[in-house]
This record gives sequence, C-alpha cells and structure tokens, in this order.
Amino acid sequence: MAEMEEDVGDLAPAGEGDDESDRDEEGREFDWVADVDDEDEDEEEEEEEEVEDEQPLDTEASESFELDTPAERSGHIAVVDGNYMYIWGGYKNAQNHGFFDLYLPRVEIWAYNMESGVWTKHITGGNLHTSMSGSCGVCVDGVLYLFGGHHARGNTNRIYRLHLRAPSLVWEEMTDLKGVPPSCKDKLGCWVQKDRLIFFGGYGTAAQGHRGTFEYDESSSFVWDNPGRGWNNHIHILDLETSTWSQPITKGNTPSPRAAHACATLGNRGYVFGGRYKNYRLNDLYYIDLDTWEWHEMSVPQQGPVGRSWHSFTPVSPDHIFLFGGFTTDRETLSDAWLYCVSKNEWKPFKHSHMESPRLWHTACSGPDGEVFVFGGCANNLLSHQRAAHSNELLIFNVQPKSLVRFCMDAALQHRERLASCWDCLPKHLLHSLHQRMARANTLGS
Repeated sequence: MAEMEEDVGDLAPAGEGDDESDRDEEGREFDWVADVDDEDEDEEEEEEEEVEDEQPLDTEASESFELDTPAERSGHIAVVDGNYMYIWGGYKNAQNHGFFDLYLPRVEIWAYNMESGVWTKHITGGNLHTSMSGSCGVCVDGVLYLFGGHHARGNTNRIYRLHLRAPSLVWEEMTDLKGVPPSCKDKLGCWVQKDRLIFFGGYGTAAQGHRGTFEYDESSSFVWDNPGRGWNNHIHILDLETSTWSQPITKGNTPSPRAAHACATLGNRGYVFGGRYKNYRLNDLYYIDLDTWEWHEMSVPQQGPVGRSWHSFTPVSPDHIFLFGGFTTDRETLSDAWLYCVSKNEWKPFKHSHMESPRLWHTACSGPDGEVFVFGGCANNLLSHQRAAHSNELLIFNVQPKSLVRFCMDAALQHRERLASCWDCLPKHLLHSLHQRMARANTLGS
C-alpha cells in the first residue's frame, strides 16, 4: 500500500500518515493486492498484531510481461553503491482501471548504471517476507539495509540486508539484534553516520517505553478496528558493529512528530525537512548533532520552499542539499527545486528543465558527477479519485559544476573520431568510463 496513509491519510496504499489509505473521501474501502505466498502463512500468524489496516488478497502483486526498464511506481527505495543506483519495491496501478494497486515484486531489484545509462534487473533470493512500500533503504559499504514499510496486512519493523557486491543477491533478515527495535511503521527517514543507522519519525503503530512523542491519527483509531496508528518523532539507532538497537537522550527543540519527511546527512549533522503531521504538511528545517544529540531549528524564509511531504532532500556537496518536488497541504504535486546552503543557512530556487514533471513519493540519489537522479513517483494528486500517474521516468538534475575530469571525458567523446586511437594509453578506469559513456551516447543517439 503505498502512501495513502500519510496522505492516505488521504488515499493511497499507505500514505504519509493517514489511515484513510484504503478509503476514498466517501469512506469506501479498496482492496490492495498483497504479496502473500503459502510459505508465508506461519509468518502471517506471527504478524497478526501488526495487521490492522488492510485486507490482503491471496494473489501475488506481479504482472507477467518483461520490461527492460523498471515499472512505474511510487513509495519505492533507491540507494547508490559506486556508479550504480538500485531501485526496489513500491507500488503501481493495476492493469484494470478500478481502485486497485499492486506492490512491485519483492524478488526484483533494478540497477541503473549512471555512466552507461543502462538498467539491469536482478532476481534476489532469501527470506524477505513480503513486497512493501514506504520502507527505508540505505547503503553502507556495499550493503543495502531495508527497514520497515507497509504491506497489505499492515506495517512492519523487520530489518533486512542485501550484499550488493556479492555474486548472487540474497536477502537476509537481521534477527539476532539486541535492544528494543522501533515500532512498526513506514514513511520514516534515516541518517547514516559511520557504522550507525539512525532512524527518525514515521507513521505506524504506537510503542510503549520509547523516548519521544507519539500522536494518534484520530481517523485511524476511529475508522479501523485496531489499536490505531499515528505519527512519531522517535529516534532509534542501529549500531552495525554491535548489532544493537538503542535510543539517545536528545536535547534542544525537538521537531514535532511527522511522516513522509526527508532526511539528509552532512558530516555529523542529520537534517530533516518538512513532512506531514496531522492535516499539515510542514516546511520547517531542523538538524540534530549526531555526536551530542542536540536539536537545532533553522529558519526558513517566507519566500522559501512551501510546506510539503513526499519530497526528496539530497546532499550534493559538503555544503549543499537539493530539495525537489513533494505534495502540499492543498494537495498540489510540486515540481520546484531548491538548493539549501548549510554554511549560510540560505535557500535558493534552482532553475531546471523538468518543471512540467511534478513528482511526489519519488526517490533521488546523488551521482558521481554532481548530478541528482530522480526516479519514479507520482505526477498527479495521489489521493484524488482519478487514476494515479505513477512514473518510471528518470529525471537528471545537473546540480554541481562538472569536474575537470568530466569536462575532459566530454571533450574526448565529442572528438572521439580523432582521439579514439589514443585512448589505450589512458588508465584503465578512465578507459572503462569512456567506453561506458560512449555506449550511453550511442544509446541516446548522439
């Protein structure tokens, strides 16, 4: 279920934090296709407590035709390792035009070569128990970590890892962890510092004894026969060296609970912008010192970015973070972009050529040459009665000036008829990169 809860708290598989995810504004319920296999029956019994909002169907959320690019989707994850961007999960419209959504198959992960521009689909093994949307995915030293999410039977707090550089890709659930894990939720954010994964906020079930604030979503507890769900501002740390969950004691002005916000790590600071809390989509900016655990609220000028959820907030230099897209309180899907300068605490609008391509619940990754790769998301109001315009388009933003190496590469490609005979004298990694870029140029017809 994708995002409806947050905003489905407006209307989608599992949105920013509203439990209307399976209802439209007239209160009608929709069935969401779940990834439930016979082999999962035992796991379903164990998960009954977290299954509250949705009514699963006993069919797989997959379609039978093959694609050479990923299917359109929203609520997926994206991570970068080396020159590759990996895409997993999310949901899309079913082929029929009823109010149905399909999760993307859990066994598929797509890799995009940022040099050659080529997509490759990989089939994974392992014990990943279901397809999901709204999960949190990060990559540390070639390992993809997947936490939480929303599936057709509710939220989860399971965590998995996938070694992206291994000969075969096999999901492994991390079960031997010490400490108290986060509650079951989706649409949360994450900062990475050294060997620590630091999760913040989200929308899901309440938890006893956790530091921070949990705010029930009244529509959730009122509409569904369950303990209810809501927003939180909890921080949970997973130390990868000690395999231990913990919660820090924070200081300062703590942000309100929220979901469908966006997080970015710069040095020892974890930044968070916007998100949804109750019926508001926020435009506040905070950072937390990841060494002292002190919160700081930064000013956002009146002429700065409007409040939003389901946006992206991507570090592009040691001093800049790139904001793109999202969804406003008035349910407008955005296409604006901004650069936030950390040292100056300054926001500047970023001009780009994708103004006709609004997006929400997309992903954004920083590439090796100062580009930001935005993939997928929804291009219209995800919570309206019309069919969601899920996308599989890749938008590329040239956020930083090209490096001298990149300028030389471009010149070598531009004059390759005259210079190709000399390429063999280049270092092997540069020669490989040239060949990759030449293949991409040929594919694009340039």
